[in-house]
Amino acid sequence: MVAMAASTYFFLNSFSYHDMTRNNLRGTPRPKDAHGIIKKNDGSSRSLLAKDLTKVNATEVRANRASFLKPIMILGQNKNYLDMIPDLGFGSMLSDGFVFRQNFQIRSYEVGSDQAVTIETLMNLLQETSINHSKAIGVWGDGFGLTREMCKKNLIWVMSKLQMAVDRYPIWDDVIQIDTWKGAYGKIGICSNWTICDAKTGEILLTASCIYLLMNEETRRLSKFPDEVRSELDEHLTNVTLPVVARKWSPCDEMSIVDHVRNGIMPRWSDLDMNQHVNNVKYIGWILESVPHSIVENYELASLTLEYHQECKLESMVQSHTYVMVSKIGDYDHVDCKHALQLETGGGEIMRGWSIWRPKQYGNRLGLE
Repeated sequence: MVAMAASTYFFLNSFSYHDMTRNNLRGTPRPKDAHGIIKKNDGSSRSLLAKDLTKVNATEVRANRASFLKPIMILGQNKNYLDMIPDLGFGSMLSDGFVFRQNFQIRSYEVGSDQAVTIETLMNLLQETSINHSKAIGVWGDGFGLTREMCKKNLIWVMSKLQMAVDRYPIWDDVIQIDTWKGAYGKIGICSNWTICDAKTGEILLTASCIYLLMNEETRRLSKFPDEVRSELDEHLTNVTLPVVARKWSPCDEMSIVDHVRNGIMPRWSDLDMNQHVNNVKYIGWILESVPHSIVENYELASLTLEYHQECKLESMVQSHTYVMVSKIGDYDHVDCKHALQLETGGGEIMRGWSIWRPKQYGNRLGLE
């Protein structure tokens, strides 16, 4: 329990991305424009929005933005959308091409009953920005964030480990800013890193990092990192990465904790991603299936550590386990849990996880005193 709490503290306090300058990455800082985007030598901003989107074939296509937003303002939101929403678009490169930034507005279908965004939505947005980063730096080939050389060699990315810590959950209609960058993970993979901030205040809401390894799409076995793939990515990797802390699962701990089980979970066709395996975000939803309702109703996820051990196939039957580390929920300022996803037939382990839950912050979340 102490180790898990320390891990969360390490995530939230050991790294301040907003203190990171380009000097921490490589070289000498360049001047930035008003939006913090590195300027080229000709004074123009380095951005993906290179074309004028107001015209298509010389025809004006942009509607009057103010009139378009009137229906939203009628809902009683005391916000000036024209001033508040910054650059909801395709994203842009920062730090001379090492960091990719993209903004998103939280939609009504991405939040739960308490208006807070779901953990699955946050994970999907992290994954989206990571893939868009690959497209932005020009190494995207085809499929799910694959490079051209990966496509030639039938290689795909698989997530090995993930850690995330949430300081505060955004709510419906918030605009969040996601920064992502990649670093080398030894000789076998890469480490993707993210921070999510409140786009209006700059407050850091979430930090996350994960390790991606390569797998042969035909044999479904892990592969070495080919030199050709590394040469595609090397100039875009930094040596500034968030730590991925190894966790240990002690078998003796399972004797003193309560096991909550959810049986009969089956992947659906819609759970498969473009690499033809169950998307890693779906596993998080399966984990939450076995978390007791008393925790889900009164607590929120503060940190999560996951280790992926094997693929889950479409015809698999999955069993979700949550081991609660306290005897009486409600008497603690946080709850520690361990998680496991197992195949019902054969008992093979798909994934292990650790989580820390804290009491829900209704007042802070809804802007109340």
